[in-house]
Amino acid sequence: MRAFEIVSHEFLAPGVFRLALYAPLVASHAKTGQFVVLIPVATGERIPLTINRADPERGLITVVYQVVGKTTHLLSTMKVGEALFSVLGPLGRPSHIEKTEKTVVLVSGGLGAAIILPEMYAFRSVGTPVVSVIGARTESLLLFRDEFERYSDRVLIATNDGSCGVKGFVTDALAEYLASESSQVAFVKAIGPNRMMEAVSKLASSYGIPTYVSLTSIMVDGTGMCGSCRVSIHGEIKHVCVDGPEFLADGIDFQELEHRNARFQRLEKEAFASCGCHPERR
Repeated sequence: MRAFEIVSHEFLAPGVFRLALYAPLVASHAKTGQFVVLIPVATGERIPLTINRADPERGLITVVYQVVGKTTHLLSTMKVGEALFSVLGPLGRPSHIEKTEKTVVLVSGGLGAAIILPEMYAFRSVGTPVVSVIGARTESLLLFRDEFERYSDRVLIATNDGSCGVKGFVTDALAEYLASESSQVAFVKAIGPNRMMEAVSKLASSYGIPTYVSLTSIMVDGTGMCGSCRVSIHGEIKHVCVDGPEFLADGIDFQELEHRNARFQRLEKEAFASCGCHPERR
């Protein structure tokens, strides 16, 4: 099998895919929470994606991605048996996993479910009780619901349209839970859109509960040299690619992070429009 050869490529939801590829060196070193940088073809962009699963025995890694631009659209068209141009990793620091008698609450929105799922497995493997809070726009877009329900001690669901669970956001479901169970929570982990993670951390903080977040920022080299992914935490500059991607939420300047993430939006839209495709048409 060739390096970076695609072993499976699954459709999960409109615009969302799961990709398994042969990368034995990455698989043998990957830890929970780390990521890789993919380049689908020689002329493609560098895409940072969290490792959803690593299988060292078979030499495979799995990532879940959403088609949001030209290069992720190109990736979605690649077939089993084709090989990616490059895979760099594992990168970043592993997630904070510990055994605790109290409950860890894992909160994810949308594609964040794919990133937080390995953390659920990791906490369960050390005997830590886990409550999972998952959210999406509608029930059909709830990713990995079966896995969460199988391995979590409890699952809380929120959908924007009320088709499943609480009608509203993950913060609505989390608020109901913390109102009665906050004393039993060791800490919260949140993965999803930056504004969602900020809202979760503020809610948990009101109960004196710390929150860890996995930040999504624009990356270029993924090794700390370009500075593109920098974020301010208590006024100090950190680089998501080498200091993170996981940080304690306290002190993160989420407004600055949102502003930095938006700086290439016009160019991204123009590039995506140039390929004449839409993520939900495939």
